[in-house]
Amino acid sequence: MRTRIKELLECGLPGSRYTVSGWVRSLRLSKEIAFIVLNDGSNLAGVQVVAESGLDNFGELACIGTGSALKLVGELVESPAAGQKYELKAIAVEITGAADESYPLQKKRHTFEYLRTIAHLRPRTNTYGAVFRLRSKLAQAIHRFFAERNFLYVHTPIITASDCEGAGELFRVTTLDAADPPLLEGKIDFSQDFFGQKTGLTVSGQLEGELFATAFGDIYTFGPTFRAENSNTARHASEFWMIEPEMAFADLADDAELAEQFVRYLCRVALEECGEEMEFFDRQIEKGLLERVRGVAEADFARIEYDEAIRLLRKSGASFNYPVEWGLDLQTEHERYITEQIVGGPAFILNYPRDIKAFYMRQNDDGRTVAAMDLLVPKVGEIIGGSQREERLDRLELRMSELGIAREPLWWYLDSRRWGSCPHAGFG
Repeated sequence: MRTRIKELLECGLPGSRYTVSGWVRSLRLSKEIAFIVLNDGSNLAGVQVVAESGLDNFGELACIGTGSALKLVGELVESPAAGQKYELKAIAVEITGAADESYPLQKKRHTFEYLRTIAHLRPRTNTYGAVFRLRSKLAQAIHRFFAERNFLYVHTPIITASDCEGAGELFRVTTLDAADPPLLEGKIDFSQDFFGQKTGLTVSGQLEGELFATAFGDIYTFGPTFRAENSNTARHASEFWMIEPEMAFADLADDAELAEQFVRYLCRVALEECGEEMEFFDRQIEKGLLERVRGVAEADFARIEYDEAIRLLRKSGASFNYPVEWGLDLQTEHERYITEQIVGGPAFILNYPRDIKAFYMRQNDDGRTVAAMDLLVPKVGEIIGGSQREERLDRLELRMSELGIAREPLWWYLDSRRWGSCPHAGFG
């Protein structure tokens, strides 16, 4: 049975034999010896394999190139070279899949633009390997974080008739014939569709999550989310995975406290369990990244009222591309200025004007704002948005009427306030 290279380097016993398999990252070959860097995806650096001319098939090594797949048996020995503690002295080498000079990922640095043209191969690169190892660790940590706090993990529908954000950004799901859909009074008759109504891919599991929170207390969802938002930026994706906790008997302060604990926890996991990957990102992708993540992991997050944030931005005298006025949402340039110039670290902005926020957010007593929050971090801006939900049926119905939101499609959501309603909050 093969041993993963990461396990070999961390737990292997010098002098013992191991079977490893992987792909060639580089090869240096002479008449007497070959040095092969082999990587199996379990770590960033891989392991150096030393193959001497005494191997039965040593001549075949001249035919392999970067990207070739090998299976080998070797003895783990201390390495005389700097930068590596151990290497493998090859005893037997089997070439399971050759790769010639036409392999697109030769030993050099490739631009992200180029990698986009060979998306099927880019998981084999150092960058994507590091990204997905980190992502895997963080996904495990997300479940661990909520399990340690006794949150129930629930799966909310991926195909849904509700648009939680109300922006009409759903990818539509239908079984109707696009070339000849049934019509009723000149419009598509969705009553003949598979679900008997308009449906789409979920933009959020929040509304359904609230139902579970009012039954189980504390829950979270973690799954795929889709947005038909045509924004070609580095911060927008049409498909991504979103974390959405909901807590019963909780207010906005509880919501912010959980979000702070959550972000700091994940930053610590990234630093402690993915050190090799984080150092790679700091070295190859963005200088100063490690320092920033450490700063977030150790920081006490500031709490700033929206009113105060507007006042501070206007008082700063800084020049912005977007106006700073009460009643307007903060743009990324404003968010970054707050975290980088005013606070010098992460900050929550609390209690936004109700007219720029969603119908389900709890209205504050001032009649102007809702109990909403955004978490901002340096160099990025907003990474979390959340709120205390409106638990009062009459207030919720009134707000829906003001915004022209039909009650009938959300009758089930209103029913959750009709019996045993309680304060609750969440974020995503």
